[in-house]
Amino acid sequence: MPADSTRPSLAQRLRADDGISTIELVIATPLLLLMALLLVGFGLMVQSRSSLDGAARDAARAGALQRDFQTATAEATSAAHASAAGVCANGDMQVNPSGDWRAGGMFTVTISCDVRGLAWLGINANRRVTSTATAPLDTFRRTS
Repeated sequence: MPADSTRPSLAQRLRADDGISTIELVIATPLLLLMALLLVGFGLMVQSRSSLDGAARDAARAGALQRDFQTATAEATSAAHASAAGVCANGDMQVNPSGDWRAGGMFTVTISCDVRGLAWLGINANRRVTSTATAPLDTFRRTS
């Protein structure tokens, strides 16, 4: 009985391209998934920064509406914590109000905290983010 002539030899099988697409897919898929996860993680960091900017703006505005600096400080701190709930990694946020407390002056609030960053990916890379906002005090009102 003659040898099976339809069966390819070992050399022919090694040179064949069968299955090369599968190998490419197995190599490329994890890299593409990692890149997508990193993009989402960095997008969340940008969103956290934007939320902290909004919280600073809200805090400055809430403080600027008050009549004295102590009340303004308390209201600014309260507004910052309410606006940035869930943004800071450990819930620890520093709120530093300052400014020229006189009619027509400016009330400035600086907020800083560690944002979560890429922690949901298992990368402990908390990043310290600081945001500052300023609101004017009304020129025609009494301040104490």
